[in-house]
Formats: sequence, C-alpha cells, structure tokens
Amino acid sequence: MHKRLAILGSTGSIGTQTLEIVSRYPELFTVSVLTAGTNSDLLMEQARRYRPSKIVIGSETHYKKLKDGLAGLGIEVLAGQEAFESVAASENIDTVVAAMVGFAGLRPTAAAVAAGKEVALANKETLVVAGEMITRTAAKTGSRLLPIDSEHSAIMQCINGEPHSSVEKIILTASGGPFRNTPAEKMAMVTPEEALRHPNWSMGNKITIDSATLMNKGLEVIEAHWLFSIPAENIDVLIHPQSIIHSLVQFTDGSLKAQMGVPDMKLPIIYALTYPDRVTTDLPRPSLAEIGSLTFEKPDMLRFRSLTLARAALRAGGNMPCALNAANEVAVAAFLKNQLGFNGIAGTVEYVLEKTKYNNEASMEVYEETDSRSRGLATEFISKTQKQ
Repeated sequence: MHKRLAILGSTGSIGTQTLEIVSRYPELFTVSVLTAGTNSDLLMEQARRYRPSKIVIGSETHYKKLKDGLAGLGIEVLAGQEAFESVAASENIDTVVAAMVGFAGLRPTAAAVAAGKEVALANKETLVVAGEMITRTAAKTGSRLLPIDSEHSAIMQCINGEPHSSVEKIILTASGGPFRNTPAEKMAMVTPEEALRHPNWSMGNKITIDSATLMNKGLEVIEAHWLFSIPAENIDVLIHPQSIIHSLVQFTDGSLKAQMGVPDMKLPIIYALTYPDRVTTDLPRPSLAEIGSLTFEKPDMLRFRSLTLARAALRAGGNMPCALNAANEVAVAAFLKNQLGFNGIAGTVEYVLEKTKYNNEASMEVYEETDSRSRGLATEFISKTQKQ
C-alpha cells in the first residue's frame, strides 16, 4: 500500500533518515507534509526535493523567507504551533511520522491520534507525558501507534502473533552510554562533549544526553507501559553494550524472544512505515561470528539516578511523568550550555518531582499546566545551583 506521509520534525535525526527511506522506496511513500521548528534552510531544501503539498515552520520569523523561496512550486507554506496540529490531522495523510523532539510534539501527535491517523511514533515524550490520554483516544478513533524507538520496535516484533496473556515480562536493553564504567566520583566532572560521544548510536543531542544519564531508558519504560499495556513491575532494563539485541520478551512458559540487528535507526523506521509487511533493505547485516560475544549486566541505579526517578514517576502516575519530562528537558538544555553539572540533571528532576502537586486528571490542560510549572521549578533550581 502506497502511503502519504506527514513528517513532523523533518529536519531532525529521525526526520532526515525517514526522508532517506522515502528516496529509497519511492514506490511505497509520498511526502505530503514536512515540518520543522526553526531550521528553515534545511526545510526549504527538503521541500524543493520532495515537493510536499504543505510545509510548516514553527518559528513565524522564517515564514516570509520560505514563502518567497518556494514561490511558484505549488507548496503551501504555513507557520506557527496551530499549523502543526492542522497538518497532522489533514485528510490527505495516511501516516504521521511524529519525530518532533520533546513536549513540543505532544499537541500535533494528539491531533493525529484524534483524527484516527496511523502514527509512527519517535516522540517518546508523547506517551511519557500523556500516555493515558493518548491511548484512550487511540482506542476510540482506531489510530494505530507504531513505535520507531529501536527498543519498542523490537518488542513489537517479538510479540507479533503472540497472545497478550502470554507475555510475562519485557526487557529493554541499553548500551550503558559513554559512562558505563566511569567511577562515581568522576561523574560530576563529565563535560557535554564527553556525554555526546555515544559508543554505538548516532542521535540528536538531547536523546544522546538522555542515553548518557539513562533517563532515555526511564522514559522508554514509561512509554512501553502505555504502548504494550504492561505493568511497570514487569518491565526490566538490562545493559547490553554491543547494542545488537534491541530488546527481549519473556513469556509465561519461560521462553525468551530477542530482536537483533545492527544499531541503525533506519531499520525500526522502515518496520514502522511498512508494518505488518517487511521490505528488502540494503542495511548492514550483523555477523555474530565477528561480534563474538554478547554481554549483559544490571544497570547501576545509584550512579544513574535518572532511571530510578523515572520509575518512581511511573509508579506515582497522574501528572508526575509529565513533571519528570519537563524537568529533564530543562536540565539537559542547561547541561549542554555548561550551566549545570552532569549529576545536576538528576538533581533537578528530583527537586521538581518533590515540589510537584499530584493530579490524576488525564487532560491536555493538566499536562500543559504541569509542564509549565515544572519548567519554572527546574529553572529556579538550576539558578540556585549556579549561585552556590
């Protein structure tokens, strides 16, 4: 089936890789919508190449440049946050690739789900912040959520064709990031440059820092809970430095299924876009003989407190995962600007969770209020930390 795609966040890592896949399989995909936050130059270049019917730029200051630069090509140029939601629900779209980073991707993804669209989900924050609301809406509209995260794609592949009642546990794997073996006393001195050197994956800055703190894995635990209706206590995390096994499922008879592949995001993107089919790819094949061995270890929950905090937020429920996500986004941004130490990321999140008033109402209004207040608390904490 030929699919018309809306790629939300087309200039980011997932967005650009999705466009590479479109170029490789023109018989399968057409680009109908492209969106970006501020990268107007790359968005214009993409629009000229793929000729979507619409593009959206989040920053309205870039609107005129895009409008003039694309004049005569029949491409409608839109700007502003409301335009993201509008195009995500467009009638001429079959699949929405939700690749916007962070909380900003929530409203457009929610609009796509409300419109009953198939959603290839790379924006994990959507389910972290609003998992109850999104899954409830999807059940009503028939929207299908297909994960692009390699770990959740692996789980989906492992449970495909299996009865849900037979799933005993899911096990998310993590590389351990660049500081897997770094002594605890040296963690406070970690620099952004060191934290951005992921040993296996090439990703955007925010997710790379999240991988270094293991917050990424904590967010994935929350996402997996909503995607697969699995209780939090039945979701484990295992360090697997080779990043060949992307995740595992343990069944009630004691057997394990693992999905394996090279660490390349194009594989889960293609799987989500073509599900339930598989297409022939020219991606590298893992050679187990060359790899030699696959190793596993438990995560150090004391050194990587972000994973512990994420689990605590999921257990608390309500708006607490939203507060966790907001605090982490602010803290990571501050760390990348050298305004906060590496250990201060978890410290900021912990402070915000302690100060957040619990609310179990699953509504956009509650999530947005919690997000705003949590960002203010995080900024306040970071400012105090700098003055000490």
